[in-house]
Amino acid sequence: MASSLSFAQIICLCLLLTLAHSKTLKRDVKALNEIKASLGWRVVYAWVGDDPCGDGDLPPWSGVTCSNQGDYRVVTELEVYAVSIVGPFPIAVTNLLDLTRLDLHNNKLTGPIPPQIGRLKRLRILNLRWNKLQDAIPPEIGELKKLTNLHLSFNNLKGEIPKELSNLPELRYLYLHENRLAGRIPPELGNLPNLRHLDVGNNHLVGTIRELIRFEGSFPALRNLYLNNNFLSGGVPAQLANLTNLEIVYLSNNKMSGTIPAGIAQIPRLTYLYLDHNLFSGRIPDALYKHPFLKEMYIEGNQFKPGVNPKGIHKVLEVSDSEFLF
Repeated sequence: MASSLSFAQIICLCLLLTLAHSKTLKRDVKALNEIKASLGWRVVYAWVGDDPCGDGDLPPWSGVTCSNQGDYRVVTELEVYAVSIVGPFPIAVTNLLDLTRLDLHNNKLTGPIPPQIGRLKRLRILNLRWNKLQDAIPPEIGELKKLTNLHLSFNNLKGEIPKELSNLPELRYLYLHENRLAGRIPPELGNLPNLRHLDVGNNHLVGTIRELIRFEGSFPALRNLYLNNNFLSGGVPAQLANLTNLEIVYLSNNKMSGTIPAGIAQIPRLTYLYLDHNLFSGRIPDALYKHPFLKEMYIEGNQFKPGVNPKGIHKVLEVSDSEFLF
């Protein structure tokens, strides 16, 4: 038994030594050195040596995570955020084909998101929020089949939301707020089986909720729906009650009208309902005042009949991007 255990320990030691001396894939070394040379990022003071995964006594570069793949090391995560990176989105990043996480948020990246982003087939988290990115969202993001988190908020993106985003079966969190997006929200997004959080607030979007949920079984997992501060019209359709997992419905500051259907009170875990600053009329269904989970219902700035009151004490509803990052 002792000799067997000793042999096993020797095997493990040999494997560890082999992994420790694995070479980093030349493709990844080249890509990150191109980024280092071209942008002059402030982070490069910690990027010492030529190998981003570390070489000999040198540690891996700050924000770079590597994993072993066969006889080589590959870059699997790149997290370089809040370091005032200035310049266009680095296309060389799209050569890091084993990336599962790309986080460049809170920098000063400009220009478009390149269509080559669709090459990162293993990407699960793409976080580019709080930059100055421009132009349209590339439909090639719809090729990232393993993506669970997409954060593009607080940029200058324009054009329409690409319907190709509905091709992301694992997507759970979609943040597109605080941009210049226009047109209608693609109803195809309702086919996403795992989408929990959809935030398209503070854009220039038009259309109606009825159009958005026109497909049967739309948004089966959706909990939080943020449509505020756009140019949406029409009413609150009774079919919204079919989204039985909803907890937050944020419709403030649109051009919506009509009465509030009583069926909305049948959404079992509805907690926040924001209707303020629209053109709604009539009365609020009594059932909403008796809803066991509803904490906040804000109705200011509408045309409701006298005697219609809000529920709860209104506070500005702000949900941190990072709250849903994992």
